[in-house]
Amino acid sequence: MEFKDYYALLEVDPSADLKTIKTAYRRLARKYHPDVSTEANAEVKFKQMAEAYEVLKDSERRAEYDNLRLHRDDPRFSEPSPDFGGSHWQGNQGNSGDYSDFFESIFGSQARGFQGHTQRHPPTRGQDMEMEVPLFLEETLTGESRTVSFTVPVLDEYGRQIDEVAKTLKVKIPAGVVEGERIRLKGQGVAGSQGAANGDLWLVIRFAPHPLFEVDGQNLQIVVPLAPWEAALGASVEVPTLTGKIALTIPAGSQSGQRLRIKGKGLASKKSSGDLYAILKVVMPAKTDEQTSALWRELAEKAAFNPRAAWESAS
Repeated sequence: MEFKDYYALLEVDPSADLKTIKTAYRRLARKYHPDVSTEANAEVKFKQMAEAYEVLKDSERRAEYDNLRLHRDDPRFSEPSPDFGGSHWQGNQGNSGDYSDFFESIFGSQARGFQGHTQRHPPTRGQDMEMEVPLFLEETLTGESRTVSFTVPVLDEYGRQIDEVAKTLKVKIPAGVVEGERIRLKGQGVAGSQGAANGDLWLVIRFAPHPLFEVDGQNLQIVVPLAPWEAALGASVEVPTLTGKIALTIPAGSQSGQRLRIKGKGLASKKSSGDLYAILKVVMPAKTDEQTSALWRELAEKAAFNPRAAWESAS
């Protein structure tokens, strides 16, 4: 049986420490991983390196292998069951398909007993991934195509990440999506092992903050500033919506904090549309001249209005 030089496979010196061995394995695994490599016989080379790493990363196995390596030129090496200074050489008992005959001959059932450590897992579906997609509120009204970029980890056959692949997709965001909605992109997640299905990529919708509107479920809220005389006398003011400005009638005697409902101008879902609520806010002029102040004094005298009358009746 041909002796396998695991140090040569990983391109490291037999005296290399564990950190050097790990670094070499990751570098070569990225080069020969079947999912990303264009090298000839990449899959074969990748399996050989994975096998070498499984032995050399484990101190007990490495010591056993090093002991055998010292006797690799011994003519008894090709015999079925030699005993080289305590090594567990068991002869060729057949390969499970995951390791070479050489590996199985050294470690035999011991190798197959390391569940989840050295034994390859059965075919496993790839992991799902998730990423957030920010949307402006206006973009929820009509279907938008968005370009999303993300990276997918590349795992070796033991589930360790050895690289990552950048992907860019053009995705149709359906109209009527809501905050937190999840959109599934089938098969765009982590690759499955040994031919199993890939995981999925889930896009999670997040609404970007809007300079004018607050979101309240499917409804929107907007603060509408009013001059005192607009609130007192009534007015028609232009109010922005997600689809353009509309004329809103302000009733005479409106109060600050009063809510006016604008039906159907909220967020649209796949079944219905929310409403827009205009929250009135009376705003005083920042500065007044003497003539304006005189008018305010005249109003105060003639209006005979006490905004704190309720306090007096309660005390």
